[in-house]
Amino acid sequence: MEQTPTIAELAGIPDRPESQDLGAERQRRKIAVIGGYRILSRFGLDEGISGHITARDPERPHTFWTAPFGRHFSKVQPDELLHVDSDGTILSGRGPLNRAAFVIHSKVHEARPDVIGAVHAHGLQGKAFSSLHRLLSPITQDACAFYDDHSIYEEYHGVALDEEEGRRIAQALGANKAVILTNHGHLTVGTSVESAVWWYVSMERSMQAELAARAAGDPIALHDKIAAQTYEAVGTEKVGWFAYSTIIQKIAAEEPELFGV
Repeated sequence: MEQTPTIAELAGIPDRPESQDLGAERQRRKIAVIGGYRILSRFGLDEGISGHITARDPERPHTFWTAPFGRHFSKVQPDELLHVDSDGTILSGRGPLNRAAFVIHSKVHEARPDVIGAVHAHGLQGKAFSSLHRLLSPITQDACAFYDDHSIYEEYHGVALDEEEGRRIAQALGANKAVILTNHGHLTVGTSVESAVWWYVSMERSMQAELAARAAGDPIALHDKIAAQTYEAVGTEKVGWFAYSTIIQKIAAEEPELFGV
């Protein structure tokens, strides 16, 4: 019996490359982290010392890679990335570890074995939207990527320096691709670093669109059936990975030595 093609297949979206060589896959994920930081910087999501991207290590899945604390997103290099274990011990890399990054991301990776990448920053739109204590509404095609696939963490206990706070955030995230951290911002995850980065940027922009629409009037949300159908076209992990791959092309062309162009 023939299988019905997925929307991603009908759209001609290619499969995500993965290597069976663990060393090669580790390097690919690390470069994706570097690219993710560059993308966040290009979108103005590199405010001060706030924000972090992590990638689960393919060989030691209870460890992850992230940038050293205080390194500008546009400048971090692959050999600077910190390899961190579940206790917060730095196994390799240069520079200090962002305590909030460890507290949040370690618990998310622990709770979600399917998550390869996780992203959190302090984007202007995400911060503003998070103060509303509401879910993103499916008022645009892009916002439908998060339809019935994001949640809210209703509490705010100050800067996340306590591991219990990380557990609460991971619990609020549940099985979703994103969680709105009220009065704080948002966090996204993916089965690849690339998709997690794209979900973060797309959610930030969708929040901006909704804030603008609500300021202008009373936006009309799509019906649930249409929102769910649209989700299948724009909200899958394959689409998230592919969207990242288009953005990174310009950055890679500007830094060919870093991205192997």
